[in-house]
Amino acid sequence: MRQAFTPTLLATLLPLALAGCAATGAGPGAAQDGLGAANPNASTAAGTLQGIQEAGVKAFKGIPYAQAPVGALRWQAPQPAPAWSGVRQAAAFGPRCMQLPLFSDMVFRSNGMSEDCLYLNVWTPAARANDGLPVLVYFYGGGLQGGDASEPRYDGAAMARQGIVAVTVNYRLGAFGFMAHPELSAESPHKASGNYGFMDQAAALRWVRANIAAFGGDPRRVTIAGESAGSFSVSAQMASPLAKDLIAGAIGESGALLGLNPLPSLRDSEAAGKQFGTMLNAPTLAQLRALPAEVVLRGTAGPNTWRFGAIVDGYVLPRNPAAIYAAGQQARVPLLAGWNSAEGGAEAILGQGSAPTEQAFQAGLQRLYGDKAGAARQAYGGDVARAARELASDRFIGFGTWRWIDAHARSSGQPVYRYYYTQPRPATRSGDPAASGASHSAEIEYVLGNLDGNPVYAWTEADRAVSRQAQAYFANFIKTGNPNGTGLPQWPALGAQGAGSGTALMVLGAESKAVAAEDGGHHAFHQAVALP
Repeated sequence: MRQAFTPTLLATLLPLALAGCAATGAGPGAAQDGLGAANPNASTAAGTLQGIQEAGVKAFKGIPYAQAPVGALRWQAPQPAPAWSGVRQAAAFGPRCMQLPLFSDMVFRSNGMSEDCLYLNVWTPAARANDGLPVLVYFYGGGLQGGDASEPRYDGAAMARQGIVAVTVNYRLGAFGFMAHPELSAESPHKASGNYGFMDQAAALRWVRANIAAFGGDPRRVTIAGESAGSFSVSAQMASPLAKDLIAGAIGESGALLGLNPLPSLRDSEAAGKQFGTMLNAPTLAQLRALPAEVVLRGTAGPNTWRFGAIVDGYVLPRNPAAIYAAGQQARVPLLAGWNSAEGGAEAILGQGSAPTEQAFQAGLQRLYGDKAGAARQAYGGDVARAARELASDRFIGFGTWRWIDAHARSSGQPVYRYYYTQPRPATRSGDPAASGASHSAEIEYVLGNLDGNPVYAWTEADRAVSRQAQAYFANFIKTGNPNGTGLPQWPALGAQGAGSGTALMVLGAESKAVAAEDGGHHAFHQAVALP
C-alpha cells in the first residue's frame, strides 16, 4: 500500500531529497543503423537516439519530449524539445520532477531531481522502424504530488516482451505542475492557468504521435494507462481537447476526476496561488519565477499549504469532467478500468483502533452523514468490517472510478470492461505477514508483469499465476481494445446501460471470473446523498 511519510521523517528526508537535485545531459556518440543493431538507434524529429539492449528488448531512456520548464518557462505550457546534432545517448533515466519524499513505496532509478524533468522512456521489441506495433503510454501515480517514470514497477520491458511498445512519462507535480495564479491566467492566450502537468502529458502524447513509428510503434494505436493519480490523468486526457484525439484506448487503475469532491475552480485556484506567493515573500509572478526551485518545493511542505492539483481551468479541462462525460464529449475509445478490494481501511469509518462493532459503525456514519446515516447503513449492509472497508474504499477512490466507468459506458458507444482486483500481496521477505486484501497500488506489479522489480515481497507461484493472467488481459486490451484471449476466463463488456447492479464485473485474482455486480446500491447512495 502507498504509505505517506510522517512529518518527522519528512523533515529528515527533505534535505536529502533536495541534495539529489540534478540536471541531465547527453553527449555525441557513434550509432549503428536501426533498431536491430547491437547498439539500437532511432531517428526522431529532434535527432538520433542510441539506446541499449535490456531484458530482451531495446530501451531508450531519458528522451526529452519538451524544453526544460525553467526560468520564464516555469508555469508555462511545455514547449517542443530543441533538436540536437550527432547522436544522443539514451541509456539512463532523466531526473525526476520536483517533489517531496511523500510515499514510502516509491523507488527511483532517476538521475536525481530537477525542474528539468520532462523526459520519457521507450521499451520496444521491434526489429525495425514502422513495424506497426501497439503502444502503451503509462502515467505514474502519487497524488499529482510525487512519482517518477523510472520506478521499477512501471518498467516497460515486460510489456515490450508481449509485443507492445511501452512508454513511461514524467510530468510536473505539485506547485510546479498545477499552481494557478491571476498573473499566469492574464499572460495566457487561453486566459487560464494551472494543470501544467496535464499539459505535459498531452505534449508527450503529441511526441508519441510524431515519433513512435521510429521505435516500431503505430501512432494510431496508442493506449494510455495509469494508476491512482495516473488513472486520474487518464480520465483527464480523455476529457481534454488537447489529447482526446491522440488516444485509441484507455486503462484506469483506481481513480478518476469524477469523485465525491468537485474540482476547484480557476478563480479559487488563482487565489490559492496568489496566497502561496505571499507566503513565500514573492507576491508577483516575476518574483515567484525568480525563486530557486528548492524554495518553492519547501514552501509546499507546510501543514496548511494548499495542495495543488487538477482544476477546471477552462482550457485543459473546459468544464467539470462529469459534465464532459455525460455529454459524450470525451475520447470515445474502449476503456478498461476498476479498483481494488481494500483501497481504504475500515478504521477510516470506525475510528482508529475501534473494533468493527455496529455501534462504532453507526457512530462513524452519523459523523459523516448526519440524518442520512440510516440510508448509508442500508446501502452498505451486512458485516460491519466489510461494509466499513467498502465505504472507506468508495469514499477514497472507488466511487469516482465507478462513476467514470458508468458515464463512459452510457455515453461513448464503446466497450467498457470493469474489474475488481482481489489478490493481496504476499508476506514480505523481512517477515511481515501477507495483506488481508488488495490495497491501493497493489495491482501495479502484477498487471505490468513486474513482480521481480519489487524485491520487498516473497512472491509465490500463485502470485506469478495471477500476474501472468492479469498482464495477458491488459496486453490483449492494448493490442485489440478487448482483454479477452485464448485460455482466459471470458470478460464481458458493459453495455449502454452503464455499471449498475447486475451488470458485468470481472473479479481479477486467484480465481478470476465474471460476476454480476452487486454494489449498485453503494453508488446510488453517493449519487443521491453524498455528491455536492
